[in-house]
Amino acid sequence: MNTREQDHPCFLPPFKVEYRSENAADHLAQHLAQRLRLTEYNDEIVIVCIGTDRSTGDALGPLVGTKLHELPSHRLQVYGTLEEPVHAMNLNEKMEQIQNTHPTSTIIAIDACLGQFSNVGNINVANGPLKPGAGVKKELPSVGTFHITGIVNVGGFMEYFVLQNTRLAVVMKMAEIIASGLSKASFLSSGENRLGNVLHEM
Repeated sequence: MNTREQDHPCFLPPFKVEYRSENAADHLAQHLAQRLRLTEYNDEIVIVCIGTDRSTGDALGPLVGTKLHELPSHRLQVYGTLEEPVHAMNLNEKMEQIQNTHPTSTIIAIDACLGQFSNVGNINVANGPLKPGAGVKKELPSVGTFHITGIVNVGGFMEYFVLQNTRLAVVMKMAEIIASGLSKASFLSSGENRLGNVLHEM
């Protein structure tokens, strides 16, 4: 869906942080700021927060979107909140809208996922688009220049039931860290340190 999904300059090695680790939001912000500094000078940054408030585990994305609207940020355009979620039923429509409204944007997809027990609580940042719904066998369009996922619970068996019975406290805390990290990164990546500024002046 995004014209900048392949060979994008903001690609860096994958990153992960455990949500209970000290200064998790600051570590995440530093990594995200590195990626955002490498985006084109005039790029908009579009955050697509995928999920639904009808399932505790799957509410990570909309919670991040809602919290981002409450935090200061620089050049972030946010889609997907508790009030107006982006989910399986409207994802195609929303991505078409984003493509038309922000044709040269860097898109960051955010979603909950399930994983191994030892990885629950990890917040991961990885290159390339996200495949939403893959864990619950849904065929949905890929989203994102790069993506952020939060491992909210254990996968591999009865995924719908597991998502429905995920602890809200865990999801809320992870959403706070991701939103805070993005908000801080948007300011850390602005100004003279950005690659775009250097290229603009050459």
